[in-house]
Amino acid sequence: MTEVLFYHLTERTLEQTLPGLLEKSLERGWRAVVQAGSRERVEALDALLWTWRYDGFLGHSASNDAFAKYQQVFLTAEADNPNGAQIRFLVDGAEAPPLDGYERGVYLFDGHDAAALEQARTRWKAEKENGHAITYWQQKPGGGWERKA
Repeated sequence: MTEVLFYHLTERTLEQTLPGLLEKSLERGWRAVVQAGSRERVEALDALLWTWRYDGFLGHSASNDAFAKYQQVFLTAEADNPNGAQIRFLVDGAEAPPLDGYERGVYLFDGHDAAALEQARTRWKAEKENGHAITYWQQKPGGGWERKA
């Protein structure tokens, strides 16, 4: 059974949140796939991860990279998993592939976007029906996360 987490972004943007979550995943020894809703979003996340901190970057690979299988983080707009990731992040309305076989699936959604909220509710129901262990986390003012369900 896959653990599926829903992260409700209310205080910080995806760009401010995703790199830290990826770093925590890597600290666990996991490889990660980030699936975005479009190719353009993959390109934007690609640029972000190379420059998100002044003192470093988060090494990764993006679609069509011949060395993707060697990378700890892979960015895509497809259902692929060339690096054998244990965790899959789904952002910007990405259509989730089956999450069976992953340790964890993570949906990040914008709490200020009605369509994103509705899609998260739909995905919650679907993942619950698939028998996954589900938790819901909401950002707290000033940082951090609060488990709501």
